[in-house]
Amino acid sequence: MKVNAEQWNARYPVGTRVMAYPSVRPEDPLAVAYQERAAAGSLPASWGSDPCRRLNTVTRSVAWTLGHGAPVVLVEGETGGIVLDHVDPIPAEGGEVRG
Repeated sequence: MKVNAEQWNARYPVGTRVMAYPSVRPEDPLAVAYQERAAAGSLPASWGSDPCRRLNTVTRSVAWTLGHGAPVVLVEGETGGIVLDHVDPIPAEGGEVRG
């Protein structure tokens, strides 16, 4: 479900636990291809670092909208905003997402 910065801020306070995907989400075709090639041991050197990196972290800012319209949020362990489509709130043990 796509949300804008205002909707995100109304639901998730600063400090919300999230899984963040700074580059690509695991289901992205690039991530799938990378993971398949890594498993087969056939990664080209030009691929460089793992685009499938994920961070189990917390938000460190409110979300805001960039000039071109993408809503982003800052998270611990990463410099710069991550687009909200690449940030999943992690539910607490009771199933409810808490900050």
